[in-house]
Amino acid sequence: MKIAILGSGVIGVTSAWYLARAGHEVVVIDRQNGTALETSFANAGEISPGYASPWAAPGIPMKAVRWLMMKHAPLILRPHADMAMLRWLTAMLGNCNARDYAINKSRMVRLAEFSRDCLIELRKETAISYDERMQGTLQLFREQKQLDGIGKDVAVLKADGVPFEVLDRAGCIAVEPGLAAGEAPIAGGLRLPNDETGDCFKFTNALAAMAAEKGVTFLNGTAISRLVAENGRIVRVETDRGPVTADTFLVAMGSFSPQLVAPLGIRLPVYPVKGYSLTVPIVDESRAPVSTLLDESYKVAITRLGDRIRVGGMAEISGFNLDLPLARRATLEHSAGTLFPGAGAMEKASYWCGLRPMTPDSTPVIGATKVPNLFLNTGHGTLGWTMACGSAHVMADIIGGTKPAIETADLAISRY
Repeated sequence: MKIAILGSGVIGVTSAWYLARAGHEVVVIDRQNGTALETSFANAGEISPGYASPWAAPGIPMKAVRWLMMKHAPLILRPHADMAMLRWLTAMLGNCNARDYAINKSRMVRLAEFSRDCLIELRKETAISYDERMQGTLQLFREQKQLDGIGKDVAVLKADGVPFEVLDRAGCIAVEPGLAAGEAPIAGGLRLPNDETGDCFKFTNALAAMAAEKGVTFLNGTAISRLVAENGRIVRVETDRGPVTADTFLVAMGSFSPQLVAPLGIRLPVYPVKGYSLTVPIVDESRAPVSTLLDESYKVAITRLGDRIRVGGMAEISGFNLDLPLARRATLEHSAGTLFPGAGAMEKASYWCGLRPMTPDSTPVIGATKVPNLFLNTGHGTLGWTMACGSAHVMADIIGGTKPAIETADLAISRY
């Protein structure tokens, strides 16, 4: 079967790998001149299945009001005349209750844990290298009330059999010694020892090269304009380099997926939520993180990637703009600088932003559509890197008619 994958970020490339491995002829199309040059380029670097949690949670509306007032705000809202934004915000707020939170988190953890297992298998199979580390993730709480509020997350971790540790200040410093030099208060932490880290950009490019060796064709620098349907099926995708035909089409274009499928009568509730990152060269390894730390107060992840520190986070709801305000950079510098002072050369850091494709329930959209030969693998939000291999694996199973290893019915667009 010939399959056209639209999008060559980490989701599109991992999908190409698993589909090619299953024996399909695969072509990947992307407007950028290389792979992983948009949202996959400089993300936080964490592979954290146990921290796969919905943004929509009980108490979030009240927290959001406080966040908007903070100097170093983890949430930034720039409202404008955008019905898609309004629909998305309304739907997200509708998920801010205990019942939906438990349902959404459980299916997110299910997919993320499977994805971590798939990545381990892929690493054994290919010996792929991407500045990977397997030393866990620490969610750090600066305030006692944050630590006291982890009950609902711990309950889900227990239910899903995910190993975890609740640490005091000394325990946090024991797993991340660089914290000892910091000036920030530390009430405690929640550590997931099975989590991993790695450079998503390096991984995606290395896997793309391996996929090309398996026969995958990459049409980079090719802008996609529309999908063309005849007799109820997609027959081709129109691009600025001419039409591309295939038997099956898989949309993996992140935040740009809804616009492509809307003319087909498919309303895909994915909206761009902007995130920022700094990539900082290390100057003092003794003060640097050894793995990933999540700063709960500012929703910032601080990750060790080889001889660099990746500082990423925040959520800005402002449409498709890609500006780089100095205030956002200041928040990243404040979080990392108060926890790991002197670890990196902040003045030499590269500053970046990307558009995370978020669904209102934080669960990606993976599976079939009402068009028989059109499939979706998008909407992973902040967890594209965490969920990529598992999403691609089940997508290859669904397209190939094989029963996936995990339940996937509640991941499809039909849940909306």
